[in-house]
Amino acid sequence: MQNSNSFRFSISSLASACAVVLLTACGGGGSAESTTAAQTTVNADQTQVVAAASTPSSNSTSSVTVQPTETGGTADSVTAPQPSANLADAGTGTDTAPAPTPSPVTEDTSKPATTPVSTPASTPAPATTPAPAPAPAAVMPYGQSSTAYTLTFSDEFNSSYDTNVWNDHIWYEASNATKNYTVEDGKLKIWPQRDASGNFFNRTIDTDGKFYQTYGYFEMEAKLPYGKGTWPAFWLFNHEAGAHPYRPEIDILEAYAGGGPNSGWSDSALRPTAYAATVWPNGIEGGPHAGSKTFANLGDLSAGFHKYGVKWEPNKITFYFDGKEMYSVDASMNHRMYIILDLWYGSASGTPDDSTPQGKGNSFEVNYVRAWQFQ
Repeated sequence: MQNSNSFRFSISSLASACAVVLLTACGGGGSAESTTAAQTTVNADQTQVVAAASTPSSNSTSSVTVQPTETGGTADSVTAPQPSANLADAGTGTDTAPAPTPSPVTEDTSKPATTPVSTPASTPAPATTPAPAPAPAAVMPYGQSSTAYTLTFSDEFNSSYDTNVWNDHIWYEASNATKNYTVEDGKLKIWPQRDASGNFFNRTIDTDGKFYQTYGYFEMEAKLPYGKGTWPAFWLFNHEAGAHPYRPEIDILEAYAGGGPNSGWSDSALRPTAYAATVWPNGIEGGPHAGSKTFANLGDLSAGFHKYGVKWEPNKITFYFDGKEMYSVDASMNHRMYIILDLWYGSASGTPDDSTPQGKGNSFEVNYVRAWQFQ
């Protein structure tokens, strides 16, 4: 296909044109003295190749102009520079070879180019995860089988006083505005104190309406107060059945430091050395009790902490001191009860007076209260 902007360029025509150029440059086919430019025209496939030689006296550049045959339009021209030849040297018989054409640099493709391989950054070893700390051993009643119980209630008093668990008065009394209890140093503390009227007053801390349980093991670790009139207690109670006589009660600990050495409850300094446990299946006023016992000669119970516990079974109630069985009563008590801790005054301890030490230094200190159910 032909048009004004294209031409066909054959290999044979190009070869002929090159031959003419070389002959002219070397002086072949004409006299060295000739001043007439030699011109050879080769027509091949509608393409003209024109070679022109300049006069021998001038250094000129030979060129090859390739022009397509006009077919109604202006032809584009391409000029390729050629090595120059000194025709004067050719006339003296000294041949000057044209400057050698540098061999094209060929790329060795026999082997593929090596692609640089980047070394990946080393991945740091993952941090070693420490083994989880072993789960703490389950807390069990002191001296009891580790497989016989499931913990159902625990206050270790390691933070603040928890009003979601405890009330600060018994149901038939109002709370006294004078503050004589707190939670600090990991303990619940209740101490003897006169109120705004100058009287010693009862303080009860209980779970009435908040925690109840039927059967199981109940335990407190505590240090008792001392002095005239002091009456600390740890007990279980129920007043849901209405008025007396039916209000079941288990007194796990009651101490009467004000009784003095002749009472068997305390020493001459009115330090508690004994406590009592009692079972009231029908309440105090509904009597009689099912059993009661005083545990004497235990040393000063205000000098250190001891564990006071009870195992309440359907037909038997057993009391423990520091894990040792102290006393048991055959009794059936099947109504749920709640936990009470209190510091009251009177009874076998007498009436408190000015000799009764007041303040935190003479506290009923409770380290923990716990309850378990039988498995």
